[in-house]
Amino acid sequence: MSAKSARPTYDADQISKYLKHISLPEDSKDLFHAPGKLHHCNNALKFLTQLQRHQIATVPFENLSLHYSQDHTISLDPGYLFNKVVDRGHGGYCMENNCFFGTVLRSLGFNVFSAGARVNTGANGTGEDGWEGWSHMVNIVTLSSGQKYMLDVGFGGNGPIQPLLLNPSAAPTQHIAPAEARLVHENIPHNTDPNQKLWQYQHRIDPQSEWQIMYCFTELEFLPKDYEVMNFWTSQSRKSWFTYSVVAVKMILEGEDVVGTLILSGGDVKRRVQGKTEHLRTCKTEKERVQALQDVFGLRLTDEERRGIGGMVTELKE
Repeated sequence: MSAKSARPTYDADQISKYLKHISLPEDSKDLFHAPGKLHHCNNALKFLTQLQRHQIATVPFENLSLHYSQDHTISLDPGYLFNKVVDRGHGGYCMENNCFFGTVLRSLGFNVFSAGARVNTGANGTGEDGWEGWSHMVNIVTLSSGQKYMLDVGFGGNGPIQPLLLNPSAAPTQHIAPAEARLVHENIPHNTDPNQKLWQYQHRIDPQSEWQIMYCFTELEFLPKDYEVMNFWTSQSRKSWFTYSVVAVKMILEGEDVVGTLILSGGDVKRRVQGKTEHLRTCKTEKERVQALQDVFGLRLTDEERRGIGGMVTELKE
């Protein structure tokens, strides 16, 4: 990694290897080799959209390191993440994927910073609306026009699939059809000060349904030390669902359009395309789940990693 800035970056060879890994179209790769064109506003937004979509269709949202490993810990070191994502073909949970992606954006010369987010505990349908502490991460890019866009590659199936403009007047964007997504700038429920506003990322399953708040985020820049604290709680607290559930999610890309998701939750594997869900398989043993991770998500585990889940609450037993 080069030392051109206070924050780590990847060198040109690493970026080329990453762009090949995510199968970025050749016309976008050409922009990478012509920085003057890349950072022109229209080109930049097109490039960022393709980059985000190819990232989420290649790099899964998953928490396997908390279950299939010997130390059950998560590292946010950029060098470690490059090896994990590009060299090994794995993914990670929110802070892993967004920390990695933010380093890629910085390496490409974008004006980017990261911000913390609070997840709505009711967003996954497991409880009433409420707010976790700072446990999520997003990247915010400022283009040459001065417009700011939020990019998130680490929220799973209902997460953003393209850069979202930080403008409360912006129209909703198409998510995986028929779903839609948008950003609003409002006070959040449970705040005691009604004058404080945060950006809310909202999603609805179709135009006739009500909007659901997935998470809220601030424009205050968070520092690496902030994420060390957030990452420790999210990966180690027994109140964090990441510690007692195994999950993997990867987007399905057709051409340049995101049309669906592949989902492993516990032992169930599903494909959801344009609002319709197909059950692919149910894993009843570790051997079956490890095979499903390889067959469906391209995630290969070493023997040492496979043994790491032994004795844990998430282990599938015959």
